[in-house]
Amino acid sequence: MTVDAFDLSPEPVERTRRAHQAALKLGSTKGVDRSRAVLAMAQAMAASFDDILEANTLDLEASREMAVPDLILDWLKLTPKRLEMAVDILQRLGELSDPLRRVRHADYQLDDSQSYTQLMPLGVIAFIYEAFPELGAIAAGLCIKTGNSLILRGGTEASNSNAAIADALVSAVTEVGLPLGCLQLITPEEGSSIRDIVTQDQCLNLVIPYGRSNLIQQVVRHSTAPVLKSAMGNCYLYWSPNGSLEMVRWLIIDSHQSEPDPVNAIEKVLIHRQALPSSLLTLWNSLKEKGFEIKGDAELVESFPQLQLAKEQEWGNAYLTKTIAFKLVDSLEAAIAWINQYSSGHADCIVTESYQESRQFALGVNSASSYINASPRFSRNPSRGDAVFLGMSNQKGHRRGLISLESLTTVKHIVQGNGRF
Repeated sequence: MTVDAFDLSPEPVERTRRAHQAALKLGSTKGVDRSRAVLAMAQAMAASFDDILEANTLDLEASREMAVPDLILDWLKLTPKRLEMAVDILQRLGELSDPLRRVRHADYQLDDSQSYTQLMPLGVIAFIYEAFPELGAIAAGLCIKTGNSLILRGGTEASNSNAAIADALVSAVTEVGLPLGCLQLITPEEGSSIRDIVTQDQCLNLVIPYGRSNLIQQVVRHSTAPVLKSAMGNCYLYWSPNGSLEMVRWLIIDSHQSEPDPVNAIEKVLIHRQALPSSLLTLWNSLKEKGFEIKGDAELVESFPQLQLAKEQEWGNAYLTKTIAFKLVDSLEAAIAWINQYSSGHADCIVTESYQESRQFALGVNSASSYINASPRFSRNPSRGDAVFLGMSNQKGHRRGLISLESLTTVKHIVQGNGRF
């Protein structure tokens, strides 16, 4: 995605106003109608399957001619499996219960009245994404289900794919009778920059960027509306002296299995100094057989010259490839301090047989989620539970952790008096 063009255009002003007016109507629609719209979106995507894949082929051909990086090509390439997953997620979203109007007890209570809270839509959400055409459909399903209008802004590399998907989605919500303007795609070819969109805070209630860190940081710097940052990669694992070698191996490999974006992939491993050299060599050889590139800190490279040196700046940055960097630490406390300084802060792990160590790690690591002897592998459509996820957020602001239906809602406090005064 080209994110260096931030010249102003009047078009997004009208688009966000239209989305705002649609959101006012959409927020008061019945849950059954919103669910019906999401199910119609799933059917429209399935019916447009071949057209979407054909559009994606055009994007891939153009991107290869423009020498787009292989990472982006992987994100861009729609396989039938990826497209079917998006359709399945929309189908599942349509079948879930209505996330809005859920009444909860309120801590704040007044005399002679009853207070309660309800989940309500945010209003207008902008999804700024790089490649990943199917994510536009998933974001649309989440937003329509929660009564929010959505503005999609994809990258130039996925223009044809995004347009084909948006055409199917818009036709579906229109046929169901949802307000016009509740779902819109703004293409880079229209001349509107990202800055044009994210500065419309009078009508825009939330911006969700998804892609590489440079895109996310530019959106954060320029947005005048709240931003829900997503995170990808640079997750850490601490291997305790009493932790299982086989478990460490399995967690690393499994965390990289979510394709095409292994959000919670373990890319850095901190090893206690007591680890046996033979165990390290066994682990590294096993990972190499699985196609991983192995790096190490200066101390490890000195002892094992076959390792590639991990440079200082690499510890705080995501590789987004099958690359693992290993580092020696003196203690669990040192590991926690290092993770808090360099991890992306959304998912970090520990392998240990000590309950005390596991509790110290879970409470001490400043991350959105901590995994104890468990794979952090990310799934948008997990088989257990009643939730669908767009991504992971590492911030402490609007929402933190898994981005779900509830992440796209807000709370309204309602006080019901009994007529006395």
